[in-house]
Amino acid sequence: MSKTILDRRTFLTSAARTAATVVVLSGATTILAANRAWAMTLGALGADEAAVLLTMTRHLYPHDWLGDLYYAEVVEAYDAKIQGDPSLAPLVKDGIAALDRAMGVPFLRLSPGTQLEALKRLEQTPFFQSVRGHTVVALYNNKNLWADFGYQGSSAEYGGYLFRGFQDAGWTLQPDAEASPPPFLG
Repeated sequence: MSKTILDRRTFLTSAARTAATVVVLSGATTILAANRAWAMTLGALGADEAAVLLTMTRHLYPHDWLGDLYYAEVVEAYDAKIQGDPSLAPLVKDGIAALDRAMGVPFLRLSPGTQLEALKRLEQTPFFQSVRGHTVVALYNNKNLWADFGYQGSSAEYGGYLFRGFQDAGWTLQPDAEASPPPFLG
């Protein structure tokens, strides 16, 4: 049995060629983070559209300590939703075009404060409501973020929060003694 030993350069070249083939064959758009720590693979949205939605979702539910990765996951899930329901595609494309027209300058070239103004101008549109509704569910249903938000997860299978974790949240006020139930003994 003969073993072929690959040097690093040969391995990386063949791996890159294989990865490029997968991307080309799949026909998907892939967006890499600047630091290459994460990537978005999209089928319905273009790179510019995804960048607008990424910025929009960050404005809708801003958490400075939350990395772009989690907002990118929201955009990826919205892209999948568009692929599953092609009737959403015109809504999104027209909505992004409206964002670009709202202030007379493309949305991504605006300052963060002006981007927020542009979003407020579209707040009542079906596009805005669609993205907002998807974002709130996709972002806050991400189990990887629950601990960061102080949410311990479902307690239904443990009998509810009354006797499990109701008083655990450190950021809530302590209720008066008469408002608290007696300890559960058993």
